[in-house]
Amino acid sequence: MPCAALAQETVQLPDLVLETTGGDDNETVVASELSRGGKIKGDVLNIPASVSVITSKEIEQRNATSIEEVLNYTAGAVTDSYGADDRFDYFSIRGFEAYTYRDGLQLGANFGGIREEPFAFERIEVFKGANSATFGVSDPGGSVNYVTKTPRGERFGNAYTSVGSFGTAEVGVDFGDTLNPEGTLSYRFTGLVRDGEREYPHSQNDETFAMFGISWRPTDRTELTFILDDLNRDDVPGSGGFPAGYDFDRSDTFFGEPDYNYRTTDRTTATIKATHDLGNGFSFGSTLRYSDAYSDFGYAYVSGSSGTTVNRAFFASESTGENFIADAHLTYSTQIGGAVSTTLVGVELSSSDETNMRFFGPAPSMDVNNPVYTGRPVSVPQIADTETKTDGTAIFLQQDLDWQDRVIASFGLRHDWIDVTQTNNMASTIEQGDISETTGRFGLTYKLNPNLSLFGSYAQSAIPAGLGVVPETGEQFELGAKWRPEGTNALFSASIYDLSKTNITRTNPITNQPEPIGEVRVRGLDLEAKAELGAFEIVAAYSYLNPEIVENGTNGNVGNMPARVPNHIASIWVNHTWESLGRGDLTVGLGGRFSDGYFFDDANTAGHSGSFFVVDAAAKYQLTEQTSVSVNVKNLLNEKHVAFGGFYADFYSPGREIQAKLNHSW
Repeated sequence: MPCAALAQETVQLPDLVLETTGGDDNETVVASELSRGGKIKGDVLNIPASVSVITSKEIEQRNATSIEEVLNYTAGAVTDSYGADDRFDYFSIRGFEAYTYRDGLQLGANFGGIREEPFAFERIEVFKGANSATFGVSDPGGSVNYVTKTPRGERFGNAYTSVGSFGTAEVGVDFGDTLNPEGTLSYRFTGLVRDGEREYPHSQNDETFAMFGISWRPTDRTELTFILDDLNRDDVPGSGGFPAGYDFDRSDTFFGEPDYNYRTTDRTTATIKATHDLGNGFSFGSTLRYSDAYSDFGYAYVSGSSGTTVNRAFFASESTGENFIADAHLTYSTQIGGAVSTTLVGVELSSSDETNMRFFGPAPSMDVNNPVYTGRPVSVPQIADTETKTDGTAIFLQQDLDWQDRVIASFGLRHDWIDVTQTNNMASTIEQGDISETTGRFGLTYKLNPNLSLFGSYAQSAIPAGLGVVPETGEQFELGAKWRPEGTNALFSASIYDLSKTNITRTNPITNQPEPIGEVRVRGLDLEAKAELGAFEIVAAYSYLNPEIVENGTNGNVGNMPARVPNHIASIWVNHTWESLGRGDLTVGLGGRFSDGYFFDDANTAGHSGSFFVVDAAAKYQLTEQTSVSVNVKNLLNEKHVAFGGFYADFYSPGREIQAKLNHSW
């Protein structure tokens, strides 16, 4: 069946046509294999873990313009739990913050990181559960891998222009071709320019992104690719919040400071990817990435209220980061007895030099009924100035044994050495620390037939918690099943899991030092379906999460639910296409997302988001084979809830957003 899925075939059933497609990420929402840009490869059915793949077609259908929006219809993923605070991408998987990776190499935690541009990626792969043995530093809930667009070795192109809510206009291109008659040299250029605002007053949503890639394939055994990209954003950090207990219009009321409301990102990244088939079962692969980034933000946020008086504070940050990371691995495939053995050994090296300055101070208060702005402050007191240098070395081993595509055993082992030096420029002090941690994973897949597999796995995770404390560690047990019905382009999966994270570290308010105090456990169920059935395309997911704080030092939260983790989340997106309707095909999509809500703090006393249901919609009309017009509406019914709050301010969920797009391909 994996081979059959590579060919076009049509099976006629009564009143229904089922088509299998070639698996091109631009042509289908159902991915059959992993991955052209990560450390795990192969048929999805053979991988002993829950994985979700969001292809470029699915991203385009829903017009997802942020990573949070890309993950909105993914099992186990909770997005947008900070509402109108748009400084970072905010998402968690199975109750824990998800670490992110690009082409298998670490980017870092999404909270506090740079917001990535989805248009840069061919697909986004979500690996559920602990994955440190595969990817390195990660939390136990899961990892998100971004697969970069690379040259295709053929002529192709796509260009679009769009207009939308809040005065937003955008143009983008993605095209490539070969550069010589032999076709061994090819290129690809991807870019966009956006000018606009967000839904709250005094906001900006401007971006310029450009990425150029060139690939050299001198033989069918060797490939070398170089990619250079630049991300430049002039955005805003968020609405600054609204006084708690009120209900304001998202687009008319602003309690921040218009002249002190900014968010800047400027990052340049260079990547080199190389593969070579050495023959006799040996192959070599390597990826190297260097990035240089600057980011800052500043805003006045609501820090509390008393009667009709709204208290505010200024908060700002300025950061730089120079990061280098590379891996090299050797793969050997052979026959051992009745099994196909695939062994991968590799080394990963990383180095980073990051600086961060933070500023905090009181801002003039204002009347809740008559906000009066006071202008940009002359200065804001500086509270931090640090430089952190991190050097990492890791060795890793992955072993797969496949008995006649029936029983597949997978084993992974990794050891990380991380050295950290942190300089406090305000206190003129230097702290040093080192971490040495081993993580492993084991999985077993049993295929009842070529289209149905059962799997079980155990995996560990580890993440540095700070200088002077032990790493936060996690583990997960998981059982699941995956089904790809014969003759269809569909994939259904189900899994149950039990995961825990220990040595959770918090700052002691008395000593002002980090210390490990806790453990959180999450047990749950994930169900996911992606299918193309005749004129219908369906993406559906449901997750049940049972999170519990098992240990929490002296904070008294044992037995509570951890913050921002709901019990139930569900989503469904359905597309239907009417062929040859007038000049061309008409496709209409409708989606719904449900959450039963979550607490805002671990004490479960600061407030609750309440349950909510959000409806999204889309329509696309194919004017010609190459030209289409489309309209996407996010939050069609303009649903509104407090996504985060209860302490000093409320942050509302995003409101309705409409975008119309004209697209031409060749």
